[in-house]
Amino acid sequence: MTTALVRQSVALVPRWAVWSLRGPALLVTLLILAQPVFAGLFVTGDVGMLDLHSATASFLVALLFFQVVAAILVWRPGRGPAWPIAASAAAFVLAELQAGLGYARVVALHIPLGVLLFGLSVAFLITLWSPRLRHRRPSRKRGAAR
Repeated sequence: MTTALVRQSVALVPRWAVWSLRGPALLVTLLILAQPVFAGLFVTGDVGMLDLHSATASFLVALLFFQVVAAILVWRPGRGPAWPIAASAAAFVLAELQAGLGYARVVALHIPLGVLLFGLSVAFLITLWSPRLRHRRPSRKRGAAR
């Protein structure tokens, strides 16, 4: 069997669903990358960067909420994998915790959690570009034995 026939026989998650998840994930990663730059500029004396750091954190949390919604769209109507929902929800909770620690000025936890969030977002982004994300889950027949 040729690879073209094999590709045609694999049902794929719709492109719109996959890209609705990849877009926010890319923006989240870029914003997380920008955060230490803003914090570093604040530490070197540019006081206005703290406001930008804070505003970016708020936007990041909102964007992560939309990433959770996009992950649900990949899973439910797209019949894709469910793991992006758990990963996106965990990132959302961690980002909320990160923002709370930042507002409370608990820098000893805020900085390591920021590094963890960056690493997780990069790993998530790399995994989202895997061709396996587009493979649909096998459908279950109603009334079939498990």
